[in-house]
Amino acid sequence: MTRSLPGTPDLQSEVTCVPMRWTRRIQSTVTGAGVKVIPWIPGPAKRLLTRGRSVVIDGNTLDPTLQLMLSGMRAVGLDGLVIDDDPDASRANMREAMLGFGGPQIHVEVDELTLPGPAGDIPARHYRAPGGVAAPLLVFYHGGGWVIGDLDTHDAVCRLTCRDAGIHVLSIDYRLAPEHHAPAGIDDAFAAFTWAYEHAGELGAVPGQIAVGGDSAGGNLAAVVCQLAKDSGGPAPVLQWLIYPRTDFTAQTRSLGLFARGFLLTKRDIDWFQANYLRGSGIDPTDPRVSPMRAESLSGLPPALIVVAGFDPLRDEGEQYASALRAAGTAVDLRCEGSLTHGFLNLFPLGGASATATSELISALRAHLSRV
Repeated sequence: MTRSLPGTPDLQSEVTCVPMRWTRRIQSTVTGAGVKVIPWIPGPAKRLLTRGRSVVIDGNTLDPTLQLMLSGMRAVGLDGLVIDDDPDASRANMREAMLGFGGPQIHVEVDELTLPGPAGDIPARHYRAPGGVAAPLLVFYHGGGWVIGDLDTHDAVCRLTCRDAGIHVLSIDYRLAPEHHAPAGIDDAFAAFTWAYEHAGELGAVPGQIAVGGDSAGGNLAAVVCQLAKDSGGPAPVLQWLIYPRTDFTAQTRSLGLFARGFLLTKRDIDWFQANYLRGSGIDPTDPRVSPMRAESLSGLPPALIVVAGFDPLRDEGEQYASALRAAGTAVDLRCEGSLTHGFLNLFPLGGASATATSELISALRAHLSRV
């Protein structure tokens, strides 16, 4: 049986006298404070707090930990990642949320770098493989709809990946829209991969064993980088690690309608991100530089490890891209985390199914890279 989460209370009368910027700050603070206690709530208590009502859609049951988090967001009037159609406010909200999760520090050696890019230096962060051993290198592109997110919002994810996969990770702070519309981020992403391939040995990584990966918008960039590498005739990644990627800007899938709101990433968010990314670019939504699914040919691409989430509006297009890659002869390992939402990779500090899935996904990455 499908049940909806508790409805959002009417807060309008309580906040009309508070400036909007402070309302959002209060909402973010309250949500962050509540989220911090979620990992310490026993399973039976979580079921009690959700009134024993499971959220079941398409045969998938929402993880109770995420159900609690989403209920907390709704209780303070938050629905989605975009705040007031304001890039700066949305960026600040994401940073505060990600940095507010807390949890134990993951200790790995980290170096701040700048890489040469097509329009100036590209900030990057190098996470050294444990023990300083020569190991494969993952060039990682953070998510955030090409508008929000940065090195810090995905620092914990990169630390965990570095430590548990036993690899080097190079996280890329590519240019963001709307200040820099497409193809600026794409150009930075490809330049970063090219630099990493040429300088892997200097980073302590194994030359030639360079993978690309990312979540959401970062997964889109990783897929596009693989296509650009093939088209250029130059070196190619050994693996593409695509975590709930956006693969087709023209997609009108069933999951896009099913999970249009209420599950962290909303359809309104998706439309807003896409509009900011493309506005002023002259790039058509069907261009494979933004919609890798629309490439004329998907043959000759690196093996892919793709994960989608059961309660994600992007679920279906991730699965469709996996099917299209397979049909073109690419080896694909597709996984669906049925109980989770978009963004679960960043939510691993909350425990529950997000932590389990993230651990399994990083183990799968390690296994794939051990075979290259």
